[in-house]
Amino acid sequence: MSVTSPEAPAVLTARSTNPSTNPARRRRPKRFEPIASPLRFILLLAYGIPILWIVLTSLKSPSDVISSQASVIFAPTLDAYSAALGQSGLFIALGQSLVIAAGTTLVTLLVAIPAGYGLARVDGRITTIGLGLLIVLQMVPQTANVIPLFQIFGSWGLLDQNLGVIIADSAMLIPFAVLLLRPFFRAVPEALEEAASIDGASTMRTFFSVMLPIARNGVATTGTLVFLMSWGEFLYAVNFFLSPGNYPLSALLAQQVSAFGINWPGLMALAVITSVPILILFVFTFKLLREGLTMGAVK
Repeated sequence: MSVTSPEAPAVLTARSTNPSTNPARRRRPKRFEPIASPLRFILLLAYGIPILWIVLTSLKSPSDVISSQASVIFAPTLDAYSAALGQSGLFIALGQSLVIAAGTTLVTLLVAIPAGYGLARVDGRITTIGLGLLIVLQMVPQTANVIPLFQIFGSWGLLDQNLGVIIADSAMLIPFAVLLLRPFFRAVPEALEEAASIDGASTMRTFFSVMLPIARNGVATTGTLVFLMSWGEFLYAVNFFLSPGNYPLSALLAQQVSAFGINWPGLMALAVITSVPILILFVFTFKLLREGLTMGAVK
């Protein structure tokens, strides 16, 4: 018969609520805080000043852009946004960019997710060779593929079609997505797969019910980056679309530069409008990207 002291529950409660004795509530030493704060300030200046300059320029008149005395203090106007929104091809270009980015993200993830999972779970010489080939494919410049792909898509009847640009972008971004997804799958403990197998789950059930929910942050990160890269598609679009009316937003931005000069307010207004869908995507995916990698395993 064991005798338990009446003070034991109180001691245990005090230990569990004391941050200094509870390991779950201990905070890690902030050894990198002196370096992190100046680095954040430098990154804020590096990214914030160009964005501020773009927004301010979009609110200026053409005469204020040329004037050196109207850098910050000027009479704001929305004429550039009115002219940009009044363009007949703006919403067509916006729809084209959305279709290309969404299609490229879907095709890339459908191929990269099982490929990244396979490379994460199979070790050996074949995996090493496969990773080396993926890295080499990342070194091939995009311009080197334009002429061969133009000939191939011409024979397949994919010129002036969104599908041709989606296939070209997906082929370019799949190696990047596989290399990015592989570490997320490798971070998942193999014991979780073994436990699912003991419970009678098949390989496909384990992949869809265990691996994907745990690695969802990696999938969201990869999908966001792929969408961002394909949203700014320009080179494949201007070469594979034979009709300028099918150009995406990136080509519409390039059309603001002509032999007679550059319409800076109009160009910056279009740049702001183009970045709005990316900001919306970031707002909806920020919470998921911030969550821990093993959140699904805890659940």
